[in-house]
Amino acid sequence: MTKKVLDFDILILGGGPAGLSAGVYAARGAVKAAIVDISMFGGQPSNYLEIENYIGFPLIGGYDLAEKFEEHADKFGVEKFPMQEIQSIDLVSTPKIVETLDYRFEAKTVIIAAGARFKKLGIKGEKELTGLGVSYCAVCDGAFFKDKEIAVIGGGNTAVEEGIYLTRFAKKVYIINRRDKLKADKILQNKAMSNDKIEILYNVQPKEILGDKKVSALEIENLIDGSTRKIDIEGVFPFIGLSPNVDLINGQLKQDENGFIITDENMQTSIEGVFAVGDIRTTPLRQVITVAADGTIGAVNAIKYIEHKLAVELK
Repeated sequence: MTKKVLDFDILILGGGPAGLSAGVYAARGAVKAAIVDISMFGGQPSNYLEIENYIGFPLIGGYDLAEKFEEHADKFGVEKFPMQEIQSIDLVSTPKIVETLDYRFEAKTVIIAAGARFKKLGIKGEKELTGLGVSYCAVCDGAFFKDKEIAVIGGGNTAVEEGIYLTRFAKKVYIINRRDKLKADKILQNKAMSNDKIEILYNVQPKEILGDKKVSALEIENLIDGSTRKIDIEGVFPFIGLSPNVDLINGQLKQDENGFIITDENMQTSIEGVFAVGDIRTTPLRQVITVAADGTIGAVNAIKYIEHKLAVELK
């Protein structure tokens, strides 16, 4: 089957907040841009029941906010290609080439906005109760657990930091750690251990998240003697790491030890004309508002790159 070849100035991989923001700014810059996604548009916010920390919206449904992002991109005529199974990505070639089952996309520049996926616990009840007490974002959802008892899964810096943060709202926070000591930095350990709202459970792992229409308990297993017990909680926050969606581009770009793409402040990667924005890049904060800002910076600099290349060719 012959694939249809499509040419663009900027090809954006990912239709979440970062990708849609990049699309808006690319279109406003009067360049030919398209967004390709392996699923529908909206990204992670589509999975959030409510968002209350996106400026301008004191409280909005995650799906509703994602829908507004897409409507904004549509207003400027950004071409969209949802539900595209990507087969290969060549970022080194000129032009850059992305092939899906249906199309061969060729572009002067590529903005990678493919995001990252949360590492899952892989236990019963996790998938079923996501958004109903299971959350992967303390900043997003912590306030919904005011005066409730919750559990944080993990013992690294992120888990302990988020556990401490969640004590602003929760009555009690269990930190569920599978080792006999925390991996987090000592200063964080000291803060957690001195917090009256935190109880750290060592040598245990989550076995099942219980609940009908919302989380009601967590079953944990003692890794020393194999015994199990249930703790009554209303929220579970797994913080066992993120995995960037880089499977098709590994080895083409400089990445950190966890696989996240390394960029400069302009979102430029190690390959000229290739930019990375949002959760997929090395960044100190991953929030809807920050990834949208990344998309803006990436698109503006992609346009500048195209203009510079054109100026050089005309000389």
